[in-house]
Amino acid sequence: MTDQLAEIAARPLPKLTDGYPDIADHGLIGDGQTAALVGVDATVRWLCLPRFDGPALFAALLDADHGGAWTLRPAGLRGVRQEYLPDTAVLRTELHTATGRLEVRDALLVSGGDDLHGSPELGAHCGELARLVTVTDGEVDLEIGLTGRGGLRPNAGAEEIRIDFPAGDGTPLRLTASRPVPGLDRLAGRIRLTAGERLGLVLRWADGPTRNRDADQVAAAIERTAAAWRRWSQQINFTGPQTELVRRSAITLKLCDDHDSGAVVAAPTSSLPEAIGGERNWDYRFTWVRDAAYTVYALRRVGLTTEADSFLSWVLRACTRDGRPHVLYTLDGTQPTTERIDPDLAGYRGSRPVRWGNAAADQVQHDVYGEILDCAWQWARAGGDIDERRWAKLTQLGQSALDNWRTPDHGIWEIRQEGRPFTYSVAMCQVAADRMARMATATGRRDEVEPWRRAAGEIRDALLTEAWDDDAGHFTEHLGQPGTLDASLLALPLRRVVDPADPRMVATVDAVQRRLGAGGDLLYRYLPDESPDGLAGDEGAFLLCSFWWVDNLAGSGQLDRANELFDQLCSRVNHVGLLPEQIDPATGAFLGNFPQAFSHIGLISSAVNLARYGGKRP
Repeated sequence: MTDQLAEIAARPLPKLTDGYPDIADHGLIGDGQTAALVGVDATVRWLCLPRFDGPALFAALLDADHGGAWTLRPAGLRGVRQEYLPDTAVLRTELHTATGRLEVRDALLVSGGDDLHGSPELGAHCGELARLVTVTDGEVDLEIGLTGRGGLRPNAGAEEIRIDFPAGDGTPLRLTASRPVPGLDRLAGRIRLTAGERLGLVLRWADGPTRNRDADQVAAAIERTAAAWRRWSQQINFTGPQTELVRRSAITLKLCDDHDSGAVVAAPTSSLPEAIGGERNWDYRFTWVRDAAYTVYALRRVGLTTEADSFLSWVLRACTRDGRPHVLYTLDGTQPTTERIDPDLAGYRGSRPVRWGNAAADQVQHDVYGEILDCAWQWARAGGDIDERRWAKLTQLGQSALDNWRTPDHGIWEIRQEGRPFTYSVAMCQVAADRMARMATATGRRDEVEPWRRAAGEIRDALLTEAWDDDAGHFTEHLGQPGTLDASLLALPLRRVVDPADPRMVATVDAVQRRLGAGGDLLYRYLPDESPDGLAGDEGAFLLCSFWWVDNLAGSGQLDRANELFDQLCSRVNHVGLLPEQIDPATGAFLGNFPQAFSHIGLISSAVNLARYGGKRP
C-alpha cells in the first residue's frame, strides 16, 4: 500500500459544514502537559490550560462562534497543505494565496534537555505555544486574531500583551510578537509580509517571562523542540506493516501522555460527537484503567519501555490508593469532578450537550480487576518489584474479582442504565485470577499459585458454557442470554481467555462481522436497538473493534485477509496520520474525540501481530 504519510500537494481550502471544518482537518501538537488541535487553515481550535483536563481556552470545535480560537488568516487563501516534520510533533502548514505563499510552524515547546520521567530526549514542557510564520513567496496580508471561551481581555504592556481569561482558573496568559503588529494589542492585528520575512508569535501561560521574543529565538525554540522529538523517536523499534504509521501512532500516544504523572489520557478533547446531532458526547481527557493494559502492552512492543513503566507505576498507585478500583482517574490519580453540561457552547455542528467531567467514574465495571492485574503482571514480568505490601493490595483486587464476577455491571461500553452480566467483564475477572497465578509463580509465592489457577479455570469454564449460544453458534454479549452480540467479544483472544484459532472463536468473529459489520473494514461495537444503553440515537463505527478483528484473523491463520483489512483501516488516517474514535460508515467522516489513543493502540498492536504471525513487510 502507498505510504499514507507521503508528501502531498496543496489542496483547495476545505469547505465548512454548518460553519465547522471536518474533525479530520486537524493535526495535534503537545508538550506532555496539554495539547492543541491546529487546522489545515492554521487555526488553533482546541487548547486546554494549563493541562489536558484544565479549562478550554480555545474550543471553537465545540462552538464556532463563541468557543474561541487563534486564527492566522491570509487574504485570498486558496490552498492548504499540512504535515509533521518527520518523527516529531511539530506541524508545518502551508497557506497558498493569490499573491504569495506562507508557512506556519507550530509547536508546544519542550526544553529538550531535562530528564523527565526517564525521557532525557524529550524534556520538560515550557508552557508556551510558539508559531513561526514565514513568507516563502510573494507577499501576504495576514490577519491575526485571538478569541477565548468566555472572552479575553488584553492589557498591552511594553514587551508583551497580558491577557485575562475570565473562563479560566487564574492561569496567566501573555502574548508576544517578534515585530509590531498593528491592532494585536486588541488581539485582532493585521500585517503585510513579503518573501523572506518572518513573524514569531508566542502564547505563554507558565510563570516567568517569555524568553522567545524575536523571530530567530522562536525559530530556534521550535527547532530545539523538533530535535528533542527526533531523539525521542529513535527509541521506537518496529519493522513491519505500515512502519511509518506505527511510528506516528507511537508519537500520538506520547502526545496523550502526561509527562508529570505517567498517565495517558484517552483523548485530548471533550464532547466531539459520536453521531452528528446526537447526545453521545463525552469528556475523554482522563485516564481509563481499561486503556492502561492495552497502552502499556502496545508501547512496550515497540520499544517504549520507559513510558510503559511510568504508566504502569501510575496505574498501580492510583488503583490501590483507597482499596477500591475506579473506572477512570484524573491525571493526579484522583476522581474527576461531577459531570456537568455546559449551557453556553452549541456543540460541534450543533451536537449538544457539551460535557465536562465524566459520570462513568462512578459506574461499576468489573473488568477493572483484570485490567489492573494484567498491568501488574506486565510490571512483574519486566522485572518490577512486588513487595508484600503491594502483593496484599493486588490480592485484595483479585479476591474482589472472584467475589463479583457473576454480579451485573455497566460493562466495557459504559451503558447508562441497569447493569448486566457482560461476558467481557466475566472474562476480565478470569484474567484477574490468571494473572494472580502467574505473578505468584514469578515471585516465588508457590502456595498461592494453585488456588488462583483453579479459580481462573472455574471462571473460564463457566464463560465457555454460559456465554456460548449453541443455536446461534457464537459467544454472546451476556452470560445466559442467547442471541446477544457485541464486538467486545473480539478481545477475548487478546487477553488469552480463548484461543483465536478455537472454532468457537472463529465462528464468533464471523458472527460479529455479519451482524455488526458497517461496511467493508468497519464494525459497530454494538447495536443500540439490540443492546440498549440508555441513550438516544446511533453512533459511528468503532475503530478499535476493527483492529481487534485484524488480530483475530491473524491469530487464526487468515493472514491475507488480515493484511487486507489492516491496509484498509490504515487508509483511513487523516493527512497527518491521525485517527478518531469512530468513523461515519456512510461518509467516512471522523466522529468522536480526536485523536483517540485507543485507535492508535489498535493500529500498533495489529501491526505487531501481523509481523509476529508472518504478515507482509513493507
